[in-house]
Amino acid sequence: MELIGILLDKLPWFKHQSDETIIRHFRWASIAEGITCILLYLIAMPIKYQYGIWQQMIPIGTLHGIMFTWYLILLYYVIKPLKWDAEESVFALIAAFFPFGTFWVDWKLIPEKYRTPLFKH
Repeated sequence: MELIGILLDKLPWFKHQSDETIIRHFRWASIAEGITCILLYLIAMPIKYQYGIWQQMIPIGTLHGIMFTWYLILLYYVIKPLKWDAEESVFALIAAFFPFGTFWVDWKLIPEKYRTPLFKH
């Protein structure tokens, strides 16, 4: 785990961002990962298994994989600003592996002061 932290600390984008910006991006990643999960499970997979049409799995599956990875990378960066203990951090990590778990993370683990609208005017 320490090696992952060393590698992630080398990403230049995160060094210049405020905690609020990273938390907002984490919320976006949580919601986007959940939406792509819905697309995958409720649209792409039924079409694949019901009708044998598999082509839609490639873009939706790829997008879901990207959002899943982005969620996990941002999770590493929000643990400290959100002051999560080990239990909350592990729940947020495990939630990524369950359908729609990232919605739960956004709803339950993000403090109220960060629950501003995702779109800024």
